Formats: sequence, structure tokens, C-alpha cells
Amino acid sequence: MRKLLFFISAALLLASPAYAQAGGAAAAASGNWNWSFAALGLGFAVGLAALGQSRVASSVAEGMARNPSARPGIQLALFLGLAFIESLVLFIWVMIFLNVPAAPKL
Repeated sequence: MRKLLFFISAALLLASPAYAQAGGAAAAASGNWNWSFAALGLGFAVGLAALGQSRVASSVAEGMARNPSARPGIQLALFLGLAFIESLVLFIWVMIFLNVPAAPKL
């Protein structure tokens, strides 16, 4: 495991000078990949938010099963937690659409 981690970090460090080329006609002709990367980022954010929401829901179900009399407090914490997780995804969605230029014409 340690060798694999060393190999991956060395590959990342040695590959970075390859991207240190001067911008020019090649950079202008490369196309508009911003939307593709924005979609990847949004998908990553939504996926992690779904994992977080599932962990919150399972913890709430476990907490209510252990102590049913604490249901109102646990339920409030559930709704607040889910709202905060979902708001992070919405903030990322807004940031993507504010930072990525206009969509390419098809």
C-alpha cells in the first residue's frame, strides 16, 4: 500500500510540468471543456451529499430506536442536517453556473 501511494504521488508530481506550456493557438482551439468539468464536479457533489444524507438518516433511525422519547429533538436535528447538506449542493450548483461561461451553441 505504501509503495502504491508513493508511486501515485510521484506520478502526480512528475506529470505537473507537462501542463506548464505556453498558451496560444492550441489553447484556443482546445474547445470548451468547462461544462464537462462543471458537470463532473456537480455529479461528485451530489453523490457525496447523497452519501451524507443516507448516513444522517441511518443515524437518526438508530437514535430513535434507542431512545424513542427523544424523537422530537432528533427529528429537528434530522431536518436541519438534511437542509444544510442540500444547501451545500445548491450552493455548488449556483457557483458552477456563475463561474462557467455561457453554454456552447450546439
